[in-house]
Amino acid sequence: MGLTKSEIFTTEQNQISSIAKVFGHPARVAILQYLFKINSCICGDLVEEIGLAQPTISQHLKELKNIGLIKGNITGTSICYCIDKDNWTEMKTTLSIFLNQDLNDNSNCC
Repeated sequence: MGLTKSEIFTTEQNQISSIAKVFGHPARVAILQYLFKINSCICGDLVEEIGLAQPTISQHLKELKNIGLIKGNITGTSICYCIDKDNWTEMKTTLSIFLNQDLNDNSNCC
């Protein structure tokens, strides 16, 4: 797979692309939905809820955390995960601006 040359794109374009990549896996969507439903949980809760192996869940949590949509706090020997509200709001704003672009009234397309 080739390099994306992300440096030639704007920060916003790279951000939207990263968000789309994270949302591109149904397990990550399921994790986010579960976190919204219960507010916070540990990895073991997600293993039971989603039905994937613990290392797989951990990898998906890492991807969500790397983009900033979730955060984790150490509680004893476990990490308690929750939605990062500030970053979630910022992501919604970025995607809303992108998705709410209107098409030109140009019926002569292609």
